[in-house]
Amino acid sequence: MTLRAPKKTEESQFANDAAKDIQFPKQSEDYHELSSYLEMDADYLTNMHIFDELWEKYVENNK
Repeated sequence: MTLRAPKKTEESQFANDAAKDIQFPKQSEDYHELSSYLEMDADYLTNMHIFDELWEKYVENNK
């Protein structure tokens, strides 16, 4: 959620949309739980590649 911003990048748009989604498992640190939710229940993510790239950054920054 650190990428939330008014900028119109795919990453910030995803972060803004996920922050507004009350069902999104915001506290989860499990890739599979998050990606499954996005694939099955979220209609705001147009490309899972966006999530995958952000997940890689998240893992790198939280080692």
